[in-house]
Amino acid sequence: MEKIIIDTEQFQRIISRISHQIIEKHGDLQDVVIVGIKRRGAEIAELIQKRIEDLVKIQLPNMALDITFYRDDLDLIYQDPVFTGAENQLNLNNKKVILVDDVLFTGRTIRAALDALLDFGRAARIELVILVDRGHRELPIRADYVGKNIPTAKNEQIQVKTFSYDGINQVVLVPATDKEST
Repeated sequence: MEKIIIDTEQFQRIISRISHQIIEKHGDLQDVVIVGIKRRGAEIAELIQKRIEDLVKIQLPNMALDITFYRDDLDLIYQDPVFTGAENQLNLNNKKVILVDDVLFTGRTIRAALDALLDFGRAARIELVILVDRGHRELPIRADYVGKNIPTAKNEQIQVKTFSYDGINQVVLVPATDKEST
């Protein structure tokens, strides 16, 4: 039985808070681009982009990044991987990149994304936005902007649901089943 830990209203408040933090930190937003990790990270990046535009009337460049072939566990999780590439490809040379993903767990997805970003140029700076940080890091990765810290057991799951994929913006905790906890 899944438990809602971030409802739709909280989800929108988190998007708004992170957007305000980015504006406050970067001021004029010159040379700032948003890069979302496909799938749900890219949708969250679009929500942040739209909220920033609502607040300051500036539309930041946005790119959706597929990290499939940069993963170190590709052979473990994909039988027939499908690479969709980057949407709205940007030159990242000397840009301030805001990298967005849904859940930070071991840090391996972010490591793969950092490798993938190098294919688009040498950014001046890369900052990380995470909707949910659940702990259990295997790599020294830390987010600059965190929606919510949710300590979990390793065998629990955090599922971020977004409107395009799930018809709703919310985050749920899926507890470990008895079979998983043994």
